[in-house]
Amino acid sequence: CCTMEKESVVQHFLKDKVYQSAFSVYNECISQKKCEQEDAMGRFLNPGNEAFSEVIHSEIYVDKTPLLEYTNKVISTTSKFICSSRPRRFGKSITAEMLSAYYSKGCDSRALFADYAICKASSFEKHLNQYDVIHFDVQWCMMDAGNADQVVEYINHGILQELKEKYGELIPDTVKTAYGAMSYIKAASGNKFVVIIDEWDVLIRDEAQNHKVQEKYIDFLRGMFKGSEPSKYIALAYLTGILPIKKLKTQSALNNFEEFTMLDAGRMAPYVGFTEEEVHDLCDRYGQIYEQVKLWYDGYSLEGYQVYNPKAVVSLMLNGKYKSYWSNTGSYEAIVPLINMNFDGLRAAIIEMMSGAAVDVDVTSFQNDTVSFANRDDVLTYLIHLGYLAYDQDREQVFIPNEEIRHELNNAVKRNKWNEMITFQKESADLLDATLDMDEKAVADGIERIHQEYSSVIQYNDENSLSSVLTIAYLSSMQYYFQPVRELPTGRGFADFVYLPKPEYRTSYPALLVELKWNKSTDTAIEQIWDKKYPDSILEYTGNILLVGINYNKKTKEHECRIEKIKR
Repeated sequence: CCTMEKESVVQHFLKDKVYQSAFSVYNECISQKKCEQEDAMGRFLNPGNEAFSEVIHSEIYVDKTPLLEYTNKVISTTSKFICSSRPRRFGKSITAEMLSAYYSKGCDSRALFADYAICKASSFEKHLNQYDVIHFDVQWCMMDAGNADQVVEYINHGILQELKEKYGELIPDTVKTAYGAMSYIKAASGNKFVVIIDEWDVLIRDEAQNHKVQEKYIDFLRGMFKGSEPSKYIALAYLTGILPIKKLKTQSALNNFEEFTMLDAGRMAPYVGFTEEEVHDLCDRYGQIYEQVKLWYDGYSLEGYQVYNPKAVVSLMLNGKYKSYWSNTGSYEAIVPLINMNFDGLRAAIIEMMSGAAVDVDVTSFQNDTVSFANRDDVLTYLIHLGYLAYDQDREQVFIPNEEIRHELNNAVKRNKWNEMITFQKESADLLDATLDMDEKAVADGIERIHQEYSSVIQYNDENSLSSVLTIAYLSSMQYYFQPVRELPTGRGFADFVYLPKPEYRTSYPALLVELKWNKSTDTAIEQIWDKKYPDSILEYTGNILLVGINYNKKTKEHECRIEKIKR
């Protein structure tokens, strides 16, 4: 009866005693077929959970399902519009797939989440596979559309077509937009939508000069999310990308979205990358030394969490090799022209950071695109969003987060062959040799020369400015040493630099513990070293250590140096 038209079934059994039974079977089949049509997986509407299934069945999966507790909390509230931006290889697509697998009516994901934290949450059952989900990746849509000018039409047509297939009788023929259809569906059926857009900012980044395409795209997003009508049919909107939402003049184009970024991660901080606890667990599982992993891949400090690049950590655990895993990302090629931009102070800031220093930055003028760079701070802010720099929100400073990124930036600078870099590297190499030889006068003279050459961008005022010159002075150490561990001063106190040699150089290079003093004495600097407790990294280090005291005499305008050696 499933293959027969309804009227044929009725005529066939009209005079038969089994009519009621047959018609009951028919209705059951029709009901089942309708259910299957309603839950059918689409490219845009109600996708399945295959992608997330592949993720959790990979050799390494770190449980980020507690994020769903937060999205469940804000669903159908004024906080339901979320834009979470983070760098490449930080798990954006995995998060999008997780959200889609959890909320979509197009699949049954109970078994997928059964072993993870979210299944213990009180909100788990309430929202599991209960929504019409619209999920698409703008990067893929851009490739499939074949022409950037057609991307918006491609997305709109794809969503609208699938909505009509499921809710055709509720959508008037005059409706031409996906968001218009969503409005009619909500009004007629009460159904709300979860909209997940992965790589939402691709058109902003890759079509930076195509203002027509960008305006069309922003208008489409406004129609989908902005205003009183979208607030009725949207249960949750989740956008992922590298950039925050594009600014128009001084306002966000979608100012109803709550934004979580590498500048201010807020409640999203533990879900941006791997946390220290998660990396500890992986190190125990794969036999890696946590302290070394930390030196190579740590450094993003977000709301009190030390955050690691997931791609780099997973690659290390599986391959066992310490190296930069960023060279294969698309953003690497983008930084070469960025750091070569002719803005005053940009090169100096890059060189300082490569040496281990943090520099001040104003992140407020960045327009959240890739063309509206007005000054060095805009470039530095973009590099923060790309993940090549980290941001200290409290001090409003930017710095290179770890050895992996320092290695990449060093390669990029070499490609540009900066004259400043070549000069500092040679003088720094001489200074490092003098330090290792414990030639105190040569060290003092070397720092003096570098100070004079660098005085155009750094003026001496206190120990902080002295520390900026010191980082440049030991620039060449990056070949043999990790990025210096710095104990930042509180107020106008002291500044320590701890240089730990990389494992392959520990037999021939000592650790360096440098103490700076401003208008005091080198004896005071050395005494301070002895009086202080060494950082944990020094206590665990078993090789020789050089204690280096540096003082700048404000009256004579000369540098002084004293060096002592500790043999282990």
